[in-house]
Amino acid sequence: MRISEANWFEVERYLERDDRCVLPLGSTEQHAYLSLSVDSILSEKVGADAAEPLGVPVFPAVPYGLTPYFMGFPGSVSLRLTTYAALIRDILDSLYKTGFRRVLIVNGHGGNSPVQPVTMEWMEANEGARCRFHDWWRAPKTWACVQEIDPVASHASWMENFPWTRLPGRKMPDEQKPFVPFDKLRDRNAAGVRDLIGDGNYGGVYQKPDEDTERLWSVAVGETRALLEGDWS
Repeated sequence: MRISEANWFEVERYLERDDRCVLPLGSTEQHAYLSLSVDSILSEKVGADAAEPLGVPVFPAVPYGLTPYFMGFPGSVSLRLTTYAALIRDILDSLYKTGFRRVLIVNGHGGNSPVQPVTMEWMEANEGARCRFHDWWRAPKTWACVQEIDPVASHASWMENFPWTRLPGRKMPDEQKPFVPFDKLRDRNAAGVRDLIGDGNYGGVYQKPDEDTERLWSVAVGETRALLEGDWS
């Protein structure tokens, strides 16, 4: 159940029998030739696909996150860590106040990881609150599937290139881009990051056959669903 496709009466009836929900976290940032909303699109869709047979509500993805290193690319938006931490805490507090107790955060952007202590503080402050933070793309089974298909994969490469993140009519390079030197990404500003990574792909081919990405997606959805329906005790 996507919250965007439900009314409050339906959510109230759901809460009479269950208290789980999915909160996707995304970002608005460069993804080379793919949509600037890749992380939001993927986190919400993998959450919705995982939750659909369970009837668990899925909230709209939070579309902005922590991405200061991409501010050299127009269209990217980054929040301050203090702003983002406060935003996530306000969302979690709202969910608790209206009756949700078990929250699966499906995160689509690695830069958002510093907000995880907020979930711990929230659980400590609210009786019965549970929160799982799930980086869907690097969960064990999903990442193992990436490695099986092609170990040269990273940000804005084939592993984020799905029919729902592609932009119609945009031609992509055919070659495999070498990995950027990650150690050099840590000590430079956004302009320096852009100079280093060029078009934004961190390394890997830009697109794989759909049968490869369909297999990856199936594993990711299954792994996400297992977290949602697993033991919360």
